[in-house]
Amino acid sequence: MTHNDPVHIQLATPERWADLVDLFGPERGASGGCWCMWPFLRGRDWKAMTRDERRDAFQQKVDTGPAPGLLAYRGNLAVGWIALGPRMQYLRFQLGKTSQPLPDDSEQALAATYAVTCFFIRNGHRKTGLMSVLLDAGIDHAKAQGAHQLDACPMETEKPLQWGEGFVGIADVFRRAGFVEIARRSPRRPLMRKLL
Repeated sequence: MTHNDPVHIQLATPERWADLVDLFGPERGASGGCWCMWPFLRGRDWKAMTRDERRDAFQQKVDTGPAPGLLAYRGNLAVGWIALGPRMQYLRFQLGKTSQPLPDDSEQALAATYAVTCFFIRNGHRKTGLMSVLLDAGIDHAKAQGAHQLDACPMETEKPLQWGEGFVGIADVFRRAGFVEIARRSPRRPLMRKLL
């Protein structure tokens, strides 16, 4: 399998759980044992959970649906992940200083807003354009689910990224996909939005 193999995208459904575990690493659990639960919880609640509890909580989200994200495959190997879903389900994203909604966002508008909260790319497949492919698929998925807009709070990359910082996405990738900056409450974390 090479980086030239075509990429296909699948919903993270229960029958793909083993692929998700393989991608994240059974021991690693993606970035620092997060198991993609970070956006759903307040900081103290996330810290209070063990790695196994996070994994089990995330598996429950996959099992009960709707799918909490999309997987990118090359052949049968899951090589990338994008987490997205209704904005209001992501407690930390809703409350975060950099990512909270705009003051004039109505409840009605927010109910129709999805958010992209993170990416994870398999080692050896990074820097191959997978983030863009996953984001394009995420835009299509959000639209298909009836979302009217898609929010993200990616990392601005004027300086070299430290390990792990890029998990929230790279601002330039979002710009190329048609997202516009709607707020900047932190120098390196623009809040961006795309109307669908």
